[in-house]
Amino acid sequence: MQLTQMIPAILMTLTTMNSNKKIALIIAAAGSSTRMGLGCKKEYLPLDEGTVLSASVKTFLSTIKIIKLVITVPKNGQADAEKALFKDPALSSLLKKTEFSFVEGGKTRQESVFNALSALSSSEPDIVLIHDGARPFVTKKIIIDTLNATAEYGAAVPGLTPVDTQKLLDENGFIMEHLTRSRMSAVQTPQGFSFRELLAAHQKARADNEEYTDDTEIWGKYQGKVKNVSGDPCNKKITYAEDYSKTETDMSEVNIRTGLGYDLHRLVEGRKLVLGGIEIPFEKGEDGHSDGDVLLHAITDALLGASGLGDIGSYFPPEDPKWKNADSKMLLKTVWQDIKNAGWSLINLDCVIKLERPKFLCHRNEVIDSIAGILETDRSRIFVKAKTGEKLGSVGEGRAVETWATCLLQKTRN
Repeated sequence: MQLTQMIPAILMTLTTMNSNKKIALIIAAAGSSTRMGLGCKKEYLPLDEGTVLSASVKTFLSTIKIIKLVITVPKNGQADAEKALFKDPALSSLLKKTEFSFVEGGKTRQESVFNALSALSSSEPDIVLIHDGARPFVTKKIIIDTLNATAEYGAAVPGLTPVDTQKLLDENGFIMEHLTRSRMSAVQTPQGFSFRELLAAHQKARADNEEYTDDTEIWGKYQGKVKNVSGDPCNKKITYAEDYSKTETDMSEVNIRTGLGYDLHRLVEGRKLVLGGIEIPFEKGEDGHSDGDVLLHAITDALLGASGLGDIGSYFPPEDPKWKNADSKMLLKTVWQDIKNAGWSLINLDCVIKLERPKFLCHRNEVIDSIAGILETDRSRIFVKAKTGEKLGSVGEGRAVETWATCLLQKTRN
């Protein structure tokens, strides 16, 4: 079994202890972003195929089962937040399977989180994860580690040992204590908690009129200890304009790979002509072990080649009878999920179909939409063009259809 095929099983094993736990997610995005100095909310800035906000949410929904997602937003800010959230087509697909809502935030992060916790009370989750909407590079490992530690200890947070030696100063700026760096942690999010206990702690903090910097401090005051798990330097929070500028620079230095796919099928009577998942009316169709969709086969090979995960033959051996007449859309979806799990995203896909008859142009938009749907991406990233064989060779004589596909993938995080 290939490593990428093992990833879902690994994640399933890691979350086994939480399989019967109801997990809710709060995304804190009610701030004004004044420190950015850009005149717009940092969570709505473009990133990858969507926005900072959509990237902050997507990894959670593709890693664990969430019974309810609550996003805190500024007053009258739901429309802008919703637009930013649905910018990424892949996240839009995940949100269709998830109950979510927007909650108006308060004057402080503490008030905003309390409002979100109150909105979740009717859902009665066992565990709640609280994550910054401006922290888009959270990894699957951080989510799983935090969730498992929360299930075991009641509260957990990812953190990093500071790189620089830390000192505690007095009110006049003199060092009053030399801190042991190995015992310190610069905490990140998501922060995980047993839901009922955290809500009770927030209620006590509210009744006491006390203000705290984050939820671990509230938990520590009213409930007990918080377990620290390993964070990741890439899980940074975008706070200032230079943080976003550096993110854009980092994105320009991502791992980028091209892939090339090719396929050729005979055209025979008694078979359907299927291209890009769309049936094209014609008296002949592709002869093949599966449904013969020569275009999707070339696309599958291009994507596998770019990601270095194999080829279509190694995934779906033609000698295996279970792939007889298989739907090539399903085959491509299976492969694409493995590729995404390995950290890759699509920049663009360009395809060529060599076919004498029938004319392809009238079907092009439908085929492009079909491919974009399978890959859960915007149609602007996909293009398909057709050529004839000029009456030469097997294609020109109407005996075959030939396709090429080239793609560009990028990998920005694990």
